[in-house]
Amino acid sequence: MHRPDGKPVRVLVVDDEPDVTDVLSGVMTREGWEVRTASDGAGALAAARVFRPDAVVLDWMLPDLDGLRVLAALRREAPSVCVLFLTARDAVEDRIAGITAGGDDYVTKPFSLEEVLARLRGLLRRAGMTAEPGAHLLAVGDLTMDEEAREVRRGGAVVDLSRTEFELLRFLMRNPRRVLSKDQILDRVWAYDFGGRAHIVELYISYLRKKIDAGRIPMIHTVRGVGYVLKPESP
Repeated sequence: MHRPDGKPVRVLVVDDEPDVTDVLSGVMTREGWEVRTASDGAGALAAARVFRPDAVVLDWMLPDLDGLRVLAALRREAPSVCVLFLTARDAVEDRIAGITAGGDDYVTKPFSLEEVLARLRGLLRRAGMTAEPGAHLLAVGDLTMDEEAREVRRGGAVVDLSRTEFELLRFLMRNPRRVLSKDQILDRVWAYDFGGRAHIVELYISYLRKKIDAGRIPMIHTVRGVGYVLKPESP
């Protein structure tokens, strides 16, 4: 994903947990984005003035300023910047407060890396900050996904998926014909601090197969000892 001028998208990640900033900056860098990090509100505002990000992933609870105060300061200096709140506060009133204050979206901890990336892509696309029209539409063979409408179809028929099934399929569809290991899938689809084991991947792959491949030529394949791959049916 690039800006209309062809330069990489710039994202500022603000969180006082090093594990969070490390994992998010790592996965965003692999996406080809430019990333800066900050561990407190003052550092975030200083970084934003120099870095001029297109989007900010902002923790609500920071050691000096809370996220709402940081957001207000960001908006004064860069009204068009996209802000995604990332926080452990998941009460409805907190979400309303964040959005009312000017936040563009809200993801709660623990979070799926794939969901954070998808939310950022959507925010940037709707703000007109990227040069990728139609990027929210994925297609592999006769399998299609509208990321914004969260609609999946196989051969034109709607496939109902749970939230986790959707995130798993999205990761597979963004990497067609590429063998993905269980560890790679765990890292991107499940929570960044998820303590589960690889068997959860096997379980959800089986769920997807029942919904995506049932009665059709299979698209989800197991590569023994390595992982899984999504590829279109043979002609």
